[in-house]
Amino acid sequence: MYVQVALAMVGGLLGWAYVATKPPPAKVCGSPGGPPVTSPRVKLSDGRHLAYKETGIPKEEAKHKIIVVHGFDSSKDLNLPVSQELIEELRIYFLSFDRAGYGESDPHPLRTVKSEAFDIQELADILQIGPKLSGASLVVPFVNYWWPCFPANLSKEAFKMLLVQDQWAFRVAHYVPWLFNWWMTQKWFPSLSMLAGNMAVFSRPDLEILKKLAEIPSVGQEKIRQQGLHESLFRDIMAGYGKWEFDPLDIANPSPNNRSVHIWQGREDKIIPFQLNRYISAKLPWIRYHEVPDAGHFLIFDSSLCEAILREMLLE
Repeated sequence: MYVQVALAMVGGLLGWAYVATKPPPAKVCGSPGGPPVTSPRVKLSDGRHLAYKETGIPKEEAKHKIIVVHGFDSSKDLNLPVSQELIEELRIYFLSFDRAGYGESDPHPLRTVKSEAFDIQELADILQIGPKLSGASLVVPFVNYWWPCFPANLSKEAFKMLLVQDQWAFRVAHYVPWLFNWWMTQKWFPSLSMLAGNMAVFSRPDLEILKKLAEIPSVGQEKIRQQGLHESLFRDIMAGYGKWEFDPLDIANPSPNNRSVHIWQGREDKIIPFQLNRYISAKLPWIRYHEVPDAGHFLIFDSSLCEAILREMLLE
């Protein structure tokens, strides 16, 4: 009798664990019961679709063509604070797109850093943006605390700067990614601060920008997570904090015409510690590093800084 009860309990716990850790099915755009497709999309070689948006000067008339890659919990509909005067002066064409699982782009169950790069390459080829990389600006770029290029003491100190609940979320994503969906949806422990509404993750400059953004009507933001939190936000974190196929310090200068790659980092950023991007930039001489003293994570939404980033990249 006791053996039967014990087996039943074990079976029940295993069943609960399977259900709890298994992510829910994605609500794919255009599928039965899924959100509608309202944006232009391209079909990739693996059959997935990427939704995109074109703004600025018409592609055929533009002097500069920029592919805008949105960040965490964002989409192709993000509004960069760039004046029409600057767009016309520099003749800029912007191509933005929803990354896999975001907005109206199909999910990618095996999404990795490498697949993200190939999506950008294939999108550019299909839309005939051009064959060469002329330059790049990475604005508060993501860092992985487990990259082997970081000295142990540096990554450890930077990791401890994060809120404790974020430290645990990133540990789960790195060490036991199969448990990440459960961690992000359970109610026993606080999960990621940004999703839990903990404003302590934002610096003073970020809070000021968030206040201004709240006063501006947001278009398309309701579509960001419409295919499911797991396919958009959770996979983003698992891909970023998983094991990478390369070390950033092994990257050679990707710009064929010797134009620089820029990194812009806010010193007041509490989400991406500036010490790590400063370290990488110091080790790679072809990166031009810009550390902004009074800026935080959302520095791209400061109009003067956003235009400075464009001018620095296009007019050097």
